[in-house]
Amino acid sequence: MRSKENTKAPQKSGKRPRKSRKRRRVRVFLWLGFVLLFAVVCAVVGYLLVILNGERILSQNFDKLTNIGKSSLIVDASGNELKTLSVAGGNREYVSISEIPKKVQQAFVAVEDKRFYEHGGVDIWGIGRALVTDIVERRKAEGASTITQQVARRLFLNADKTFFRKGTEASIALAMENHKSKDEILELYLNLIDFGHGQLGIKSAAKYYFNIDDLNDLNTAQIAILVGIPKAQNTYNPVSNPEKSLERRGVVLSVMKEQGLITEQEEQEAAAWKYTPPASTKASASKYATFIDYVKQEAEQVTGYSEEQLLTGGYTIYTTIDVNAQKALESVFADDNNFEKSKDDKPIQGSMVIMDQHNGELKAMIGGRDYQSGNWNRVDKQRQAGSSFKPIAVYGPAFETGDWFPWSQVQDQKVCYDNGKYCPSNDSGEGYLGTTTVTEALTDSRNQPAVWLLNQIGVQKGIDFASKLGIQLSPADRNLAIALGGLTDGVSPLQMARAYGAFANGGTLQDEHSILKITNSEGKSIYEYKSKAKQVMSEKTAYYVTEALKSVVTEGTGVKAKISGRTVAGKTGTTQLGIPGVKSSGNRDIWFVGYTPEWTAAVWMGYDQTDKDHYVKKSSGQAAALFSKVMSAALKGQKKQSFPKPDGVDQQEEQAKAPDPIQGLMASYDPVQVSVELNWAPSPEGITYKIYRKGGEDADFKQLAESAEPNFSDLSILPDMTYTYYVTAYNATNQTESAPSSQVSVTVTSDMVSPPPDETQTPPPDGSQSPPPDGSQTLPPDGSQTPPPDGSQTPPPDGSQTPPPDGSQTPPPDGSQTPPPDGSQTPPPRGDGGVQDPSQSPGLDAGASPSPDDTTGATLGFGKGKGRGHLKDAG
Repeated sequence: MRSKENTKAPQKSGKRPRKSRKRRRVRVFLWLGFVLLFAVVCAVVGYLLVILNGERILSQNFDKLTNIGKSSLIVDASGNELKTLSVAGGNREYVSISEIPKKVQQAFVAVEDKRFYEHGGVDIWGIGRALVTDIVERRKAEGASTITQQVARRLFLNADKTFFRKGTEASIALAMENHKSKDEILELYLNLIDFGHGQLGIKSAAKYYFNIDDLNDLNTAQIAILVGIPKAQNTYNPVSNPEKSLERRGVVLSVMKEQGLITEQEEQEAAAWKYTPPASTKASASKYATFIDYVKQEAEQVTGYSEEQLLTGGYTIYTTIDVNAQKALESVFADDNNFEKSKDDKPIQGSMVIMDQHNGELKAMIGGRDYQSGNWNRVDKQRQAGSSFKPIAVYGPAFETGDWFPWSQVQDQKVCYDNGKYCPSNDSGEGYLGTTTVTEALTDSRNQPAVWLLNQIGVQKGIDFASKLGIQLSPADRNLAIALGGLTDGVSPLQMARAYGAFANGGTLQDEHSILKITNSEGKSIYEYKSKAKQVMSEKTAYYVTEALKSVVTEGTGVKAKISGRTVAGKTGTTQLGIPGVKSSGNRDIWFVGYTPEWTAAVWMGYDQTDKDHYVKKSSGQAAALFSKVMSAALKGQKKQSFPKPDGVDQQEEQAKAPDPIQGLMASYDPVQVSVELNWAPSPEGITYKIYRKGGEDADFKQLAESAEPNFSDLSILPDMTYTYYVTAYNATNQTESAPSSQVSVTVTSDMVSPPPDETQTPPPDGSQSPPPDGSQTLPPDGSQTPPPDGSQTPPPDGSQTPPPDGSQTPPPDGSQTPPPDGSQTPPPRGDGGVQDPSQSPGLDAGASPSPDDTTGATLGFGKGKGRGHLKDAG
């Protein structure tokens, strides 16, 4: 019974679930039906909205379908025409569809939109493919635009790849299909295409690339080349990139064969056809090409319009160009004699930009030798600036602190930083001066003083100052290497011209610009430049930098930048080659950035890709010479001006006037003292003297000592050595040092040095202290050190140094210099108006030398801080 009951119960209860499932199925079907109906309704409504939106846009801008040939103009500030523009800023000859061979039409359709004659303006399958790519790969890269959509985008929209833009593009394409035939749409497309190098439309492209005026004369290879260009105009055009163009030609020919447009034999013949640019193409680099390309780029940025919209809307663009300067620039760059020769057909490149520092107007620019529209514009490409960055990272910010001046003393010694990881050096053969002035360090482009001074003021001050000048450094650049232009990303000639322009303009930074205003076809202004000038440094700082940079041109590394009759300030720059295995004094980059009271300019020269066979072999002098040639011609006829001097500078400069150079320096050997005796004409009261020596173990001049008197005894000499000396006058009150005196030399031979004293000798009975005939010295019987009556100095037998009563100087046995008790010949700590021995820096014992890791160095107390930075190779 239980088993039967148990079997019936489940059967009875199982009936209700079956009925329940049936009811659920009905509800699901009803719900799905509703959803489907709703989706259909939404799709219809959406489609209608898309159509209506497209119709609305098309009706509002229908004139663009018939007015695509309306050109825009680029003019100078006076309205003189420079260039007539259309899409891509190029030349265009409109051609009807009947004049375009069927083979050309079919090739473009096969490659760009093979379902062109089947869809109604939008290819659903293509859109689906693009959506999958965009979503799966999370990038908006897959192109699914039909020929109709491309026409819509070129005429009505910008080129941004966004879902919203694609939707609007599709709506306009659908509307166009309702108003235009397929042949009319294809005709628009073939006349709108950008073929690069400023060529718009199929006919202009055929004439430019092949010198063919009749499109029926195009062969299969030429057709394939033209069909391949629009995908990426700069990458696949045969003039700039013949290898890439050849690859693209093969792809197009393959598609044409698959579509039955050509045979296999025709494909092979067309693939093997060799392209040679016609002479007209090689010579057709348009005048002002770099400037016009830059103007187009700036116009898009300031208006927000697409290139097609802006340059085919009948606009007039008023520019800042100076035609005379631009012609001068292009003429100098066209002369191969202004550039060093390359070992092969890859020439050294260069770029230059000229700016009016007073308002930021760009006057002329060139992006490279033989520059053509659309080429690589080196004016705004970043390279390592080398020493031309020193005024920006070091000297400008140092002057801005108010603690440093052009006449301030800076250290010029071999010092290492960051625990010995970075040891900058001056150029080979330049040596080290011990100390020098800021102006002299900049004039001779000495590296050690620049790094030392940046370490004193702190790296952050250099970074902040560069930022004020519009140069944003990478976080990785927070180190002392920026003093020598060692940057992560480098700087462009345009950035350097802007930064130096602030020095030339009394500390006021102007944003560079090439456009004054833009008007539409009705003459109404749609854009006008408004100045954004900023005072980024004091007038005195700008003036001090300018004064120092003037010395670079008059007597330093930039002498070749001189312009007859004009004042020029500027700085050279080089970056070391640094290629492993290549032992050469060549460079990667050479610069000259400079300015006159009228204009500022930056010159860069080098190879786009530096390697063991392609590097700059000459110095930055050739960049300076290029600057001089261009600017001399560019400024011809302009009134000569001078740099203004800020208030208060005259008085400060007078107070800081350096002492006159030392006169009458003489040197002689004293066999009694075993010393070199120096004497010179005294300077006015308040002046001390710095003695510099070269010889012995020192291959370069180093500061030996300071003296309060116009004479000095050098006791630290060795036999068989030649010593050369010069002396400077130093004013501790204003921290100025005179130019070096004339040099004198003394040769010390072995036979000139007296033998050591004989302790057995005794003084004569009368007690006088006189040297015996052989020049040896005599001691009393007990060997004690007793000054004789005449006050002369007799060394004790143990070689210790005992100062005599009169304070004269006696050398210790090791030849070191020991100061007497009265302080003569020994400089006290800086600030008391006295003098100081160069070894007496904080943390160093007398006579000690700086360790390689010491960031302050053994020098006079000129420092204003002890900031450290992490360094890298500045080359």
